[in-house]
Amino acid sequence: MTDKTEFLNGNTACAEGAIAAGCRFFAGYPITPSTEVAERMAARLPKIGGTFIQMEDELASMAAIIGGAWAGARTMTATSGPGFSLMMENIGYAAMTETPCVVINVQRGGPSTGQPTMAAQGDMMQARFGSHGDYSIIALSPSSVQEMFDLTVKAFNLADRFRTPVFLMADETIGHMREKVVLRDNVEITPRRELAAGELPCKPDACGVPGFGTFGNGHGVHITGLTHDERGYPATDSAALHENLVRRQVGKIENFRNEIADVDIVNPDAEIVFISYGAPTRAVQQLLADYPGMYGHLNLRIVWPFPDAKLAVFHAAKAFVVPEMNLGQIAREVRMHTNVPVVTAPKLGGALHTVDELRHAADVAATATGTFTEVVL
Repeated sequence: MTDKTEFLNGNTACAEGAIAAGCRFFAGYPITPSTEVAERMAARLPKIGGTFIQMEDELASMAAIIGGAWAGARTMTATSGPGFSLMMENIGYAAMTETPCVVINVQRGGPSTGQPTMAAQGDMMQARFGSHGDYSIIALSPSSVQEMFDLTVKAFNLADRFRTPVFLMADETIGHMREKVVLRDNVEITPRRELAAGELPCKPDACGVPGFGTFGNGHGVHITGLTHDERGYPATDSAALHENLVRRQVGKIENFRNEIADVDIVNPDAEIVFISYGAPTRAVQQLLADYPGMYGHLNLRIVWPFPDAKLAVFHAAKAFVVPEMNLGQIAREVRMHTNVPVVTAPKLGGALHTVDELRHAADVAATATGTFTEVVL
């Protein structure tokens, strides 16, 4: 087989990326604007020896992909805001049990039912902190149909390498837009490390990641969401063991945040620098094309863990401008990691930022004196 070039929407490209990455189990519940992911998986998986299950709801969908992962499959589900909320308890369970799986969230306007057919980025903090307790997460954010394919492949590799649930935080704009996409035949696959004979199922390697004891391979592993020791057995009465477990699970991701980071850097000498992810990146790219050399740009393809070290690349920055389709969720994260003034440019309702709106935000940033300023567009 060879690479194919097709004209697809982002959700379909996402499904094709999952299949190219070796995903052979999908469980989900249809919800706008992510349903095309499930539709494509339903059509394709049975033809290649995979399994598609439409579950009764998103709680069951998340539970099913956790079970499928422990049976040895690369697994995925797809949803949007309301369904993402329902998944949160089992996402925490996946984090605690170190279960590799991929969750696609094609974001829409919220809260509640909100705007089912309109784009938003309001779930970015929920992706990081939505379940209870302390844990770390990996979340990617595509800004093109090609990245819907490529970053879905990458999500599976990161999930298996770090034994963690990984989110692809897309949005309705990218999910439903159509572009040329190259469907790569041979993609890089990073397999999960199988538990070795005699190895304790929850004893980490030098990178903090235990081997994976696939069910049916004779490991006899015990999986629990309770605090557990290196054998996998509950040990809830030990404060020290609980702290060591949680710190180790957080550290296996946070200690590699610079390696995990995936960004584009444009004009590092600029004084006014835009930071974007997802659909707003397209508006910033148009601004840069219209006004070459005037602004800098940090495009985040991976938002969590936040690549704070990349901010220092912009050594001459006098302000960071963060356009988002929410009320400044990642702008506040930027503010935590820099002394440079941060200007948030929020926009709700589903429409992308315009070049004129971004120019206005840049003009405000040029005279900003406070540490955090909101631009009214």
